[in-house]
Amino acid sequence: MRGRRGADQFQEASRSRCCEGYAYDPPVSGLPLEGVRVVDLTTVVSGPYSTLLLADFGADVVKVEAPEGDLARDLGPRVNAGMAAVFLNCNRGKRSVVLDLREPEARTQLESLLATADVFLTNLRPDALDGLGLEPGATVARHPRLVYCSVSGYGLRGQDRNRPAYDIGAFWARSGLSVQLADSEGVPLNARGGIGDHISALAALSGLLAAVLEQRHTGRGRVVEVSLLRTGTYVLGWDLSLQETLGKVAKAESRLANQTPLMNSYRASDGRWFFFTGLEANRHIDKVYRAIGREDLHDDPRFADAGALRRHREEVIALLDAVIAEHPLDYWAARFDREGVWWAPAQGPADVLADPQLAATDGLLPDPRAADLKGGRQVNGPVSFSDMPVGPAAPTPALGEHTDEVLTELT
Repeated sequence: MRGRRGADQFQEASRSRCCEGYAYDPPVSGLPLEGVRVVDLTTVVSGPYSTLLLADFGADVVKVEAPEGDLARDLGPRVNAGMAAVFLNCNRGKRSVVLDLREPEARTQLESLLATADVFLTNLRPDALDGLGLEPGATVARHPRLVYCSVSGYGLRGQDRNRPAYDIGAFWARSGLSVQLADSEGVPLNARGGIGDHISALAALSGLLAAVLEQRHTGRGRVVEVSLLRTGTYVLGWDLSLQETLGKVAKAESRLANQTPLMNSYRASDGRWFFFTGLEANRHIDKVYRAIGREDLHDDPRFADAGALRRHREEVIALLDAVIAEHPLDYWAARFDREGVWWAPAQGPADVLADPQLAATDGLLPDPRAADLKGGRQVNGPVSFSDMPVGPAAPTPALGEHTDEVLTELT
């Protein structure tokens, strides 16, 4: 069994670090969460991605699904064993158990499963949880050691607690992000799918791991609450803080009028884009002029320092546009690197997947069960641990693949 061992199996050496019989079960596989059991009652992306990372870290994640399965199993093209790509990449390393929670027997089985768990994570709406008898406070009262993590659109309280939400609504639109990232015509950004979900998953991970650390010391659980709205406002915290303290904040600017021309995008002659990343213009300006072969700009008061660049930004950007457009990006890359210019290519998905730096940092995992995928890889999580080898992606479970196995463990 991969799950948490009983208290009678905990090692004596670790007992002094906890209290009243609860002890940390030291990892035996090199994975930091080995011995932690997580019950996952989630769907689509925000919740499943949180528990994916827990599984990557070594936890035994038991994914509870309705008989029809997680909605994400059918969300988009099916690429492996009948699974959609989004499901495949959010659920590796988990065990799937089918429980029809509309039935009393299944709810009893879930309660038995929660009694063995360290963490329960769900992204069902509060009204759905109430209807299943899984209201957070009452659930922790029944299972005092349980860390209960709720990931929702708008939180567990307030008039909109039950409002339906995907990240485009709660994370992007209502938080202010889409307006602050509007184009020059004022059209709010319509963001790529799943970005807010992934960021919210990291927020949930940080909160529940803090609660698990407390659990190891006190033997007590608690409710951890994360919402897409709160995560979105946290991400926009710089602008919201300026609005709160100054009463106003600038909107996003056209690249042709960017107040910091050395923190701007430019296009080379081959059509490829890149960004200068010289936030401290006075520190970087000489290197840029040498790289583009225009040291003469030092003598032009419009280009002399950071203040001048800001005041004459439209002229500066127009000149840089014209110079950069004379050569392909590979030409500029060599010159930028030689002169120590801070810059980065603006890459598309295919470029990112071929980036040797991403490969060097284990950003992609080989997927032995994804033979019909073009690349046969999955995107890794953002965290690495020392002395932990990165192997192939763990299998993503078929619907109900582990039902009998897990329920047998409860008897």
